[in-house]
Amino acid sequence: MTKQPTVLVVDDEPFICRSLSFVLRKGNFHVVEARNGEEALAAVRQHRPDLIFMDVMMPKLNGFDVCQAIKADPEYAHTHVILLTAKGQDSDREVGLQAGANEYMTKPFSPTKILERAREILTKL
Repeated sequence: MTKQPTVLVVDDEPFICRSLSFVLRKGNFHVVEARNGEEALAAVRQHRPDLIFMDVMMPKLNGFDVCQAIKADPEYAHTHVILLTAKGQDSDREVGLQAGANEYMTKPFSPTKILERAREILTKL
Protein backbone atom coordinates (compact mmCIF):
# COMPACT_ATOMS: atom_id res chain seq x y z
CA MET A 1 0.00 0.00 0.00
CA THR A 2 1.37 3.42 -0.90
CA LYS A 3 1.66 6.15 1.68
CA GLN A 4 -0.88 8.94 1.49
CA PRO A 5 0.95 12.12 0.36
CA THR A 6 1.38 14.76 3.05
CA VAL A 7 0.65 18.40 2.28
CA LEU A 8 1.64 21.20 4.63
CA VAL A 9 -0.59 24.29 4.52
CA VAL A 10 0.99 27.38 6.09
CA ASP A 11 -1.05 30.56 6.47
CA ASP A 12 -1.68 32.93 9.37
CA GLU A 13 -5.20 33.61 8.05
CA PRO A 14 -7.43 30.92 9.64
CA PHE A 15 -10.07 30.97 6.87
CA ILE A 16 -7.49 30.36 4.13
CA CYS A 17 -5.79 27.63 6.13
CA ARG A 18 -9.10 25.87 6.83
CA SER A 19 -10.43 26.13 3.28
CA LEU A 20 -7.21 24.85 1.70
CA SER A 21 -6.95 22.03 4.22
CA PHE A 22 -10.59 21.06 3.63
CA VAL A 23 -10.26 20.81 -0.14
CA LEU A 24 -6.95 18.92 0.08
CA ARG A 25 -8.37 16.42 2.61
CA LYS A 26 -11.36 15.87 0.30
CA GLY A 27 -8.77 15.14 -2.38
CA ASN A 28 -7.44 12.34 -0.15
CA PHE A 29 -4.25 14.00 1.04
CA HIS A 30 -2.92 13.94 4.59
CA VAL A 31 -2.88 17.62 5.60
CA VAL A 32 -0.83 19.31 8.29
CA GLU A 33 -1.39 22.98 9.17
CA ALA A 34 0.93 25.67 10.49
CA ARG A 35 0.05 29.29 11.32
CA ASN A 36 3.47 30.94 11.07
CA GLY A 37 6.98 30.38 9.82
CA GLU A 38 8.33 28.84 13.02
CA GLU A 39 5.46 26.31 13.12
CA ALA A 40 6.09 25.58 9.43
CA LEU A 41 9.74 24.66 10.02
CA ALA A 42 8.78 22.45 12.98
CA ALA A 43 6.08 20.76 10.86
CA VAL A 44 8.54 20.12 8.02
CA ARG A 45 10.91 18.36 10.43
CA GLN A 46 8.15 16.38 12.12
CA HIS A 47 5.94 15.40 9.16
CA ARG A 48 8.28 15.57 6.14
CA PRO A 49 5.60 16.86 3.74
CA ASP A 50 5.70 16.04 0.05
CA LEU A 51 4.25 19.43 -0.86
CA ILE A 52 3.95 22.79 0.90
CA PHE A 53 1.50 25.60 0.17
CA MET A 54 2.83 28.59 2.11
CA ASP A 55 1.78 32.19 2.55
CA VAL A 56 4.54 34.77 2.18
CA MET A 57 3.48 37.42 4.69
CA MET A 58 3.38 35.77 8.13
CA PRO A 59 4.45 36.56 11.68
CA LYS A 60 7.77 35.35 13.13
CA LEU A 61 9.32 34.11 9.86
CA ASN A 62 8.00 35.02 6.42
CA GLY A 63 7.47 32.50 3.64
CA PHE A 64 10.63 33.56 1.81
CA ASP A 65 12.78 32.85 4.89
CA VAL A 66 11.08 29.52 5.59
CA CYS A 67 11.43 28.45 1.98
CA GLN A 68 15.11 29.35 1.99
CA ALA A 69 15.67 27.35 5.21
CA ILE A 70 13.87 24.30 3.77
CA LYS A 71 15.78 24.41 0.49
CA ALA A 72 19.12 24.93 2.26
CA ASP A 73 18.71 21.66 4.19
CA PRO A 74 19.69 18.67 2.00
CA GLU A 75 17.19 16.51 3.88
CA TYR A 76 14.24 18.65 2.75
CA ALA A 77 15.58 20.42 -0.35
CA HIS A 78 13.54 18.14 -2.65
CA THR A 79 10.25 19.29 -1.06
CA HIS A 80 8.00 21.07 -3.58
CA VAL A 81 7.15 24.55 -2.23
CA ILE A 82 4.42 26.77 -3.64
CA LEU A 83 4.33 30.28 -2.21
CA LEU A 84 0.90 31.88 -1.93
CA THR A 85 0.65 35.64 -1.73
CA ALA A 86 -1.36 38.74 -2.42
CA LYS A 87 1.90 40.33 -3.58
CA GLY A 88 1.80 39.58 -7.28
CA GLN A 89 4.50 41.93 -8.56
CA ASP A 90 7.30 40.44 -10.63
CA SER A 91 9.86 41.56 -8.04
CA ASP A 92 8.04 39.54 -5.33
CA ARG A 93 7.88 36.52 -7.61
CA GLU A 94 11.62 36.87 -8.26
CA VAL A 95 12.40 36.98 -4.51
CA GLY A 96 10.27 33.87 -4.01
CA LEU A 97 12.00 31.95 -6.77
CA GLN A 98 15.42 33.05 -5.49
CA ALA A 99 14.42 31.73 -2.05
CA GLY A 100 13.97 28.34 -3.72
CA ALA A 101 10.20 28.21 -4.26
CA ASN A 102 9.16 25.85 -7.03
CA GLU A 103 6.09 27.94 -7.83
CA TYR A 104 4.40 31.18 -6.91
CA MET A 105 0.60 31.61 -6.87
CA THR A 106 -1.17 34.89 -6.24
CA LYS A 107 -4.25 35.33 -4.06
CA PRO A 108 -7.12 35.10 -4.53
CA PHE A 109 -6.86 31.58 -5.87
CA SER A 110 -9.39 28.87 -6.44
CA PRO A 111 -9.26 25.97 -3.97
CA THR A 112 -10.10 23.71 -6.93
CA LYS A 113 -6.97 24.94 -8.74
CA ILE A 114 -4.94 24.22 -5.60
CA LEU A 115 -6.27 20.65 -5.52
CA GLU A 116 -5.60 20.17 -9.24
CA ARG A 117 -2.04 21.44 -8.86
CA ALA A 118 -1.44 19.22 -5.80
CA ARG A 119 -2.61 16.17 -7.74
CA GLU A 120 -0.37 17.05 -10.72
CA ILE A 121 2.68 17.40 -8.48
CA LEU A 122 2.07 14.46 -6.18
CA THR A 123 1.25 11.91 -8.87
CA LYS A 124 4.83 12.38 -10.09
CA LEU A 125 6.30 11.25 -6.76
